[in-house]
Amino acid sequence: MSDPSNKTPQADADDMVFYKKREKIIPREVHGIFAFWRNVAMVALLGFFYGMPYVQWDGQQAVLFDLPARKFHIFGLTLWPQDFFYLSMLLIISALALFFFTAVAGRLWCGYACPQTVWTDIFLWFERKIEGSRQQQLKLNKAEMNAEKALKKIAKHTVWLVFSLWTGFTFVGWFTPIDVLWAEVLTNTLGPWEIFWILFYGFATYGNAGWFREQMCIYMCPYARFQSAMFDKDTLLIAYDEKRGEPRGARKKGADQAELNLGSCVDCKLCVQVCPTGIDIRDGLQYQCIGCAACIDVCDEVMEKMGYPKGLVRYTTEHALAGNQTKLLRPRVLVYGSMLLLITAGLIYSLVTRVPLELDILRDRNTLYVENDQGLIENVYTLRVLNMQEQDEVFELSISGVEGAELLLANKTLEVGAGKILDLPIRIQVDPVNLKAATSKISFHLKSLKTENLGVTQENRFLGPRG
Repeated sequence: MSDPSNKTPQADADDMVFYKKREKIIPREVHGIFAFWRNVAMVALLGFFYGMPYVQWDGQQAVLFDLPARKFHIFGLTLWPQDFFYLSMLLIISALALFFFTAVAGRLWCGYACPQTVWTDIFLWFERKIEGSRQQQLKLNKAEMNAEKALKKIAKHTVWLVFSLWTGFTFVGWFTPIDVLWAEVLTNTLGPWEIFWILFYGFATYGNAGWFREQMCIYMCPYARFQSAMFDKDTLLIAYDEKRGEPRGARKKGADQAELNLGSCVDCKLCVQVCPTGIDIRDGLQYQCIGCAACIDVCDEVMEKMGYPKGLVRYTTEHALAGNQTKLLRPRVLVYGSMLLLITAGLIYSLVTRVPLELDILRDRNTLYVENDQGLIENVYTLRVLNMQEQDEVFELSISGVEGAELLLANKTLEVGAGKILDLPIRIQVDPVNLKAATSKISFHLKSLKTENLGVTQENRFLGPRG
């Protein structure tokens, strides 16, 4: 027998393992209240994603991000590049919502709504329907290749690929009208960018949900890494009650725990088998836990069968596990919640009061002012009118603010097409007697003659000689 102390440094280096080969995780199917709500979320979210492109609103697709035309259509509301402010607000709201719900209830997003979780769940459902339960899949994977195994593997990957391509097609349908997209597919006239994005998003879905699965959550998703900054001892998380469960050990139903000197955990390892990331919740809080609560459902089933109270694995807080009272209303929750409510209210108010019309006034900077043959002072401006509506408009232009100011424009009614920009040079003249200072404020009023209560006012300066 060799003496380990006689090993050379080279032998130690040869024994070192720098990378552990991934073992495919095949989670066991689980039933329970949290599994039910995960399925509800999956159906709702996938239904929204695949169904919304077919919903019509006022004769056009209800939600369409028309990038070539630089317009976003959302239930009759049309947003333009000038409305980038709303996108910024939406991103801020999304970030605050993530912070708020994480501080209160941990990784709800990861467990119930993250696209990686949702699509992985549907791929697992396909896998179980074709290859069977977890035990059947493990047995099939260990078996030698034969006709039955090959048929099942081919069928599974075929279903995955078809579903993935449908996903890519639907994704493009959010940016290209879905009826136009179907017509292009049926007539084989898809454009190169549409083909690229259908294939790219389709194979990304196939790879992420079919192959990478938990590796996306463990190694690639940054949220798992910085979530601890949003957690505190009052954050709701999934935890194993070590005081009640230890020492763990197998026993028969009805056995006396006190006599056997055992806790409530029967060491069945079902909590590990149902975990989509393959962790053991009994090892404590881990960043790999996505908060799906599958371990709660399966542990409650075991406790019920053994005649023990449920909740050995449950949603709880670190303070509750230590026997202290959990505080729901705490500074970070109040700050996140208040900011979320204020910014959301501001966004809603801004959208409700939004005017789909923009007027910019640009003074001619090359010349301060001109004195014409009649001794009147003239200023030159360029009006830029953007009609952010889906219909043509006729506007009336007027000015105010300087006594006796006259707008030198042959036709004071301006026709602007739907989604069009009108650039119009204009001149304004004023009798110098009416100019009280070298700089006077002047207002430009643009009012629609077709749409009631549609108008905008913009201020600028009128320059004249110093008194």
